[in-house]
Amino acid sequence: MTHNYRGRIAPSPTGYLHLGHARTFWFAMERARSKEGILIYREEDLDYNRCRKEYSQAAIEDLSWFGCVWQKGTNKSAMKRSYRQSERMPLFLKAWKNLKEQGLIYPCEKSRKDIRKASENIHNIDLEPIYPEAWRPSHYVADKIDSPEGYNWRFKVPQDRKIDFHDENLGPCQFSSGKDFGDFLVWRKDGIPSYELAVVVDDIAMEITEVVRGEDLLISTARQILIYEALGAEAPQFFHAPLVVDSSGDRLAKTYKSMSLRELKKAGYSPEDLRKSEAWWSGIEDSFES
Repeated sequence: MTHNYRGRIAPSPTGYLHLGHARTFWFAMERARSKEGILIYREEDLDYNRCRKEYSQAAIEDLSWFGCVWQKGTNKSAMKRSYRQSERMPLFLKAWKNLKEQGLIYPCEKSRKDIRKASENIHNIDLEPIYPEAWRPSHYVADKIDSPEGYNWRFKVPQDRKIDFHDENLGPCQFSSGKDFGDFLVWRKDGIPSYELAVVVDDIAMEITEVVRGEDLLISTARQILIYEALGAEAPQFFHAPLVVDSSGDRLAKTYKSMSLRELKKAGYSPEDLRKSEAWWSGIEDSFES
């Protein structure tokens, strides 16, 4: 059988995985299974300051315990090097050069504080600060630079462009570039590609046909569609899963050690218990509080 559907799960080894990660990855597995496709395990380990080897191994162990199954990415319960983002830097650099040659990115020396201070959205902390278009340097500045290191590089978003896409869970979605989000980072001055660029390059290279992830990344989809277009690739389908939240409605994060899969396992919960829980279905984790 030819597997036309290709999905992926992509944990970042910056902490132990919690129930929210497991639920999203379970959705990804079930989507791949329902399409008779394959699921790829990829590790997004570009944050050198926060990523740890023990978290990398723990993610594989904890997801396997939970019942998640994938077909590519690991070998005998260990990561294959080619599925680690840190091993794929030449691909990201090639994409950076492509975007630079098209005049779509530019070096930026402004700090986040500078941008927020100048942004029209400064009075609403829930809105992303918009990078002022007047701060964009001449394209001649980028032409003289041969390496991304030493600068933050931003993608020039078209003004007032309506970006429409259909989410397989949420339905029709629309964002306006220049209003909902501004020029965004594609490369950091410490030499690391941004999340927006790295995941697009990897998803293109791995021929991913559907991206399943949390709904907190919905606006990232609009940004990434612009990158797909710039790199001459067709964007995959998207499925944004609801987030697991705590009893006050706040997003559950990896900093809640009591809710990590590892801690839940130690407390005696089984994967079946967790999948039948209120937290699994409604996003409320009260039933697991000790």
